[in-house]
Amino acid sequence: MRLRLKDSLPFVSLTVTYRGLPVEVPEVLVDTGSATTILAADIVEAVRIAPSPEDALCTLRGVGGNEVVFTRRVDSLRLGHFEMAHFEIEIGGMDYGFDINGILGMDCLTRAGAVINLRDMEIDLPKP
Repeated sequence: MRLRLKDSLPFVSLTVTYRGLPVEVPEVLVDTGSATTILAADIVEAVRIAPSPEDALCTLRGVGGNEVVFTRRVDSLRLGHFEMAHFEIEIGGMDYGFDINGILGMDCLTRAGAVINLRDMEIDLPKP
């Protein structure tokens, strides 16, 4: 899968399916410095992911500041040909002052066994 450089940062697109409804999520930063995968609330509301009263809110801290998120287990998360079933993501505002719809973190990258090849600007994922 090709990595796209934007402002010298690597981006991919992915697809999330929740309760049978898929949504394409463009502009997802590949971030080995992030422990978890976070997607923008306004993108995933297209598949009816929204906070509910029983959701626990959590504050994440990082270089970009603080982010309040809730967690949701999705049917699947797909990167190119590679798909992970029953994957847990975090949902937040993602208001960092630039165009970003998500962060693909180490939880996803390690579970997928991803190999990031910066020479060829590709992220290699196991074949199904």
